[in-house]
Amino acid sequence: MEQTREAKATGGAEVVAAAIGPCAAIPADRMAFIREVLDRVGDKWSLLLIAVLEPGPLRYTGLQRQVPGISQRMLTLTLRQLQQDGLVSRTAYAEVPPRVEYTLTPLGRGLHEIATSLVGWAAAHHDEIRENRARAMSAQPSAGARG
Repeated sequence: MEQTREAKATGGAEVVAAAIGPCAAIPADRMAFIREVLDRVGDKWSLLLIAVLEPGPLRYTGLQRQVPGISQRMLTLTLRQLQQDGLVSRTAYAEVPPRVEYTLTPLGRGLHEIATSLVGWAAAHHDEIRENRARAMSAQPSAGARG
């Protein structure tokens, strides 16, 4: 907060979100939108779709096959949101039957390495995290003992 007060006192043009740390370089008036963007790109389905779209265009059914567990509703919703943010493009071809392909935009390709790294990290540490969760759950008192 010290940096925020200092900027106000000196008539500085921008008020920063935090005095120190990674948020210190972010103007306070942009912080809410940045949180929205991080929420979108940090979503599990968004990360997985960005990871699988990097090699090239895929059709809807191809995406469903490569992202196990995603429902049609979530796939449609996530693709729509990624399109709105300019991370994925949708191309419809005037054919019978109609063909639609999805591909990463240059902006989306910029996230590919990050998405792939996060997915890889989660896969590499799956067992360790599962063990930690089980250990934490067994250490919690039972509901009846809390009284």
